[in-house]
Amino acid sequence: MAVGPARLVARASLRVLKRAFSLQKAHSIKNMEDTFQLVKNIIPPLTSKKHKGQDGRIGIVGGCQEYTGAPYFAAISALKVGADLSHVFCTREAAPVIKSYSPELIVHPVLDSSDAVQEVGKWLPRLHALVVGPGLGRDDALLENVKGILEASKARAIPVVIDADGLWLITQQPTLIQGYQKAVLTPNHVEFSRLYEAVLRYPVDSSDRRGAVLRLSQALGNVTVVQKGEQDVISDGQYVLECNLQGSHRRCGGQGDLLSGFLGALVHWALHAGPEKTNGFSPLLVAAFGACSLTRQCSHQAFRKYGRSTTTTDMIPEIGPAFSRLFET
Repeated sequence: MAVGPARLVARASLRVLKRAFSLQKAHSIKNMEDTFQLVKNIIPPLTSKKHKGQDGRIGIVGGCQEYTGAPYFAAISALKVGADLSHVFCTREAAPVIKSYSPELIVHPVLDSSDAVQEVGKWLPRLHALVVGPGLGRDDALLENVKGILEASKARAIPVVIDADGLWLITQQPTLIQGYQKAVLTPNHVEFSRLYEAVLRYPVDSSDRRGAVLRLSQALGNVTVVQKGEQDVISDGQYVLECNLQGSHRRCGGQGDLLSGFLGALVHWALHAGPEKTNGFSPLLVAAFGACSLTRQCSHQAFRKYGRSTTTTDMIPEIGPAFSRLFET
């Protein structure tokens, strides 16, 4: 008896779901060390034989008058995890404030200029990854500039991590990132629901988080999606991983910015290492798991010290010890 096209599609979808959930099950708590080993495999060794910039030159696109902390958190976390240079491309008003937070950051006050795409484009050949969205805001002119920056980055095959109001832009125009498999999206609960409905045209089933993340990734052309939450659910459209490492009970703003900065560096490392170091799994999937784990460990360590008063600033000194605990022991 002939099988119709609809049934063939359904069977294919079922096979993908089975693969996805079998990997998720295989990498449950009891085998967490297997997943951590994949992350360890992509981490570049520290050696005196390298030159400045070799372990990561990361660009952060975001920062406006109202929001200056988010791009700082993303940029400094990329440095603290082991990238060599962090560039922040922000508006003119935000630049002096962001510079005042740290002398370590290279700050470009160009994002609200009429030639922002060209100005940022000059730096793209030097960057290994771009983090788009922290502190961006929703000004139409800024978003239009970011559209151009995203297109220029895709043309150069530069990996992009999209968070915060960068996700707002993608929700309005999903085709900006459709099929670009060097992208990672990091929505929280609200951002995920909004993006899911924009792409799939029906409400998300909150009782099936793993399936929802898988479906969104597939609908976007196998773009890697990290849904942040009580457990972080990660999918590249083929597999689903869940990161449920213990974090903290604090939900202070800025933790997602640390995650995006970690991801900027780890995505570069993972792509440079290649699938042979990730056991054939997507390098971006492994990078995302590593970044989620590190964010949770930093939050956990800070919360043990400061409890209810914990803020994201308290997490920054924990990056080194948390990284060593997870990936260097």
